[in-house]
Amino acid sequence: MRTVDIRVPATSANLGPGFDSLGLALTLYDEIEATLTGESGVHVAVTGQGAGELDLGEGHLVVRAMRRAFGRMGVPQPEGIRLTCRNGIPHARGLGSSAAAVCAGILAARALSDAEFSDDEVFALATEMEGHPDNVAPCLAGGLTVAWSDHTGSPRRLKLTPDERVRPVAVIPSTRLSTETARGLLPKDVPHKDASFNAGRAALLIAALTQRPDRELLLAATEDRLHQHYRAPAMRESADLVERLRAVGVPAVVSGAGPTVLAFSTSDTQDLIAPEVGTDWHIQQMDVDPFGANVQFPETR
Repeated sequence: MRTVDIRVPATSANLGPGFDSLGLALTLYDEIEATLTGESGVHVAVTGQGAGELDLGEGHLVVRAMRRAFGRMGVPQPEGIRLTCRNGIPHARGLGSSAAAVCAGILAARALSDAEFSDDEVFALATEMEGHPDNVAPCLAGGLTVAWSDHTGSPRRLKLTPDERVRPVAVIPSTRLSTETARGLLPKDVPHKDASFNAGRAALLIAALTQRPDRELLLAATEDRLHQHYRAPAMRESADLVERLRAVGVPAVVSGAGPTVLAFSTSDTQDLIAPEVGTDWHIQQMDVDPFGANVQFPETR
């Protein structure tokens, strides 16, 4: 029997203008204990988010990611896998729950095998399974990340360190929205002026988050014309909340594909968020996770 413990953070992608490229790691976690039992069969236990809903066998996303990683590494598939999952990341809310599961499974497989599998290979496989790298990059690396594809189509990432004053607040609804549904609302083409607008805002957002995270700059830097208004019909309450928060001076965006709203709390906006939210949402105040996914063997803790 071999066991490894994996902790993976929630993430928020896009951050307004950085569609499919910018991501932020958050201090909200899934914790997975993965064991190769040497016996036949897959057994999964889940507490917290997703308990009573998720597949408890081969169909569990962490197990599927482990299987995919073993195959990619050329390692024989183990017959027996046991997972104990303590989930803190809400599902289908735009906080990177699937990216966290995929990263956890790949990292668990690498830790439990003797094969060589680099960090770049982990990132590439996780991106392949997710379909895009914006949540995968901060989940693995922590902090603020910029992700892109090089001339060969391979995913790349750059980790930046946000200013210590950056205080993300997730405003989480009870309703869910699948990434596929949200992406299905996006047009194939956008006006050139909107693309230019977002390019400038994305550059400004990096400067604001790393150097000057004050309200005025963050409000301008989080403006978006590429995706949020197209997706608004699928999450009208989230879109309305973003508008209300921004109207009172709170930098707010849709987190990932939604429907969670991510706000940036500054010294002069921290008391403005709750009055605009009401009682139908859960307000989760967090920090930026600086380290990303963590792998430990029980005997070394």
